[in-house]
Amino acid sequence: MDTMKGLKRTNYCGELSRADAGKEVVVCGFVQKQRDKGPLVFIDLRDRTGIVQLTFDDKSAPEQREKAKAVRAEYVLMAKGMVRVRESINPELKTGEIEVAVNDLRILSKSETPPFHITDETNVNEELRLKYRYLDLRRSPMQQTMMLRHKIVKAARDYYDENGFIEIETPVLIKSTPEGARDYLVPSRVHPGSFYALPQSPQLYKQLLMLAGYDRYMQVARCFRDEDLRADRQPEFTQIDLEMSFVDQDDVMAVNEGFMKYVFKKILNIDIQTPFKRLPYEEAMHRYGSDKPDTRFGMELCDLSDLLTETEFKVFRGALDNGGSVRALIAKNAAGVLSRKEIDKLVELVKTYRAKGLAYTRLTAEAESSSYEKFLSEQEKNAIRKRLGAETGDVILIVADASDDIVCESLGQLRCELGKRLELIDETKYEFLWVTHFPLFEYDEEAGRYAAKHHPFTAVADEDIDKLESDPAHCHAKAYDMVLNGCEVGGGSIRINDPQLQQRMFRALGFSEEDAYARFGFLIDAFKFGAPPHGGMAYGLDRLVMLMLHKESIRDVIAFPKVQNASELMTQCPSEVDESQLNELGIQVVKREE
Repeated sequence: MDTMKGLKRTNYCGELSRADAGKEVVVCGFVQKQRDKGPLVFIDLRDRTGIVQLTFDDKSAPEQREKAKAVRAEYVLMAKGMVRVRESINPELKTGEIEVAVNDLRILSKSETPPFHITDETNVNEELRLKYRYLDLRRSPMQQTMMLRHKIVKAARDYYDENGFIEIETPVLIKSTPEGARDYLVPSRVHPGSFYALPQSPQLYKQLLMLAGYDRYMQVARCFRDEDLRADRQPEFTQIDLEMSFVDQDDVMAVNEGFMKYVFKKILNIDIQTPFKRLPYEEAMHRYGSDKPDTRFGMELCDLSDLLTETEFKVFRGALDNGGSVRALIAKNAAGVLSRKEIDKLVELVKTYRAKGLAYTRLTAEAESSSYEKFLSEQEKNAIRKRLGAETGDVILIVADASDDIVCESLGQLRCELGKRLELIDETKYEFLWVTHFPLFEYDEEAGRYAAKHHPFTAVADEDIDKLESDPAHCHAKAYDMVLNGCEVGGGSIRINDPQLQQRMFRALGFSEEDAYARFGFLIDAFKFGAPPHGGMAYGLDRLVMLMLHKESIRDVIAFPKVQNASELMTQCPSEVDESQLNELGIQVVKREE
């Protein structure tokens, strides 16, 4: 094997151009492919910037040409030579006008045949790509993604620095305060039987930094949540985290609209319009069936409840009599696409969101068909069609349930599915909005009590403070989520800074004074020494990168992601550890039956 002795890289492969003709260069990289044409040998050499062609011809030393003939895909090379203009230009290649006529070729490392070809486009299944992630990361699309991710992080640091924020690191080994997702626990060897937790967010520490007088904080923070995975979730993830003192909700939102404007212009050269539209939570749910609505297309939910107050149709009557609602979507000009068979698939979709079924009417030119209209009066049928603006070619889809939440959520998911299926979404658009005025609490059926919708430190809306203990179901939060194209990209709130109000919040959540102090005593004590009004938010960096680059999965923008069962296929973690390690920690593993 050759060494690098005597040579230093002078240029990256993809940065060479016609302007470098006549210049002696040294390039390094991986072999994309080798072409042996007898007296001519060509090697496409690849690094993170692109590909350049290395050429060996009759002017090359015979031993150099023979060495080139022995080269295979993914060998690691260093090559010295003269840049010259190519006789046959390749317009598809960034460096297609030039080549490097090599006079010194070094084979630094050989490669076995990889399990898949390292090409821009690949049909290899994701499991194989993740098992050999270091090879997958050699592909140009992955490298471009990782480099853009780096630029987004740099843009975040630059923007917040320019706006007076100080980057401060907060601990990764913290106290477990179970409230929300499950903590990842870390046993302490020094304190047998005691555990640290990995942070789900830097929430408490960033509030303490406001109490410490740092005024504006930001951090690119690693966070951990032991929860079930989805396409846009990982057990470990990265947040762009920030907090501000002496601000209200409008101040926090304005600074972060500015960040989005800055980062989209800096990275994608796209001008984002500000200020963003604001939509109260209840309106978002009733219009779009989601607290993170995709507003790139219409098809809003329509409430039919008031048209059916006297209906004798049992399905609708039962929903309304039990405090629920009857709501609909209309899919314009969709009758040709949504056959009865396709509607049956949509029925199964809404059932996964707890709806009991899906009523429909297909208004085709040949014949109309409906699963419910025969049970309605002519007046009710016509009133529904009129409100929806139904015409020939349309499909009406209705959900009724005693729970208005179930009606809205199931129709909201159906709306998104139809938006994709009917190609209603403009994938080139980036549409931002804020969802505000969230409920402060949500009822936890399993625990039999109210839980914080966001977290226990979120401030209650001024007009609802008196209802905190007496009517928690109707209290609203000073909370706000930033939504991009139907995904929550970031969220935050104004925090409680009044110790008495914080204690009331803990009581409303069912914590005794002793329990609250055991969990959050350090914060309760800190509040006694003066707490400025403060608020902040955090972005999911991985999700932001995914949305900016139009990637399908969050795994596509993380160098070494976990899969659905929270394992990493490449290193095979999590894995068992030595008995001696467990003994040192005082831990005994008990095998649990499936």
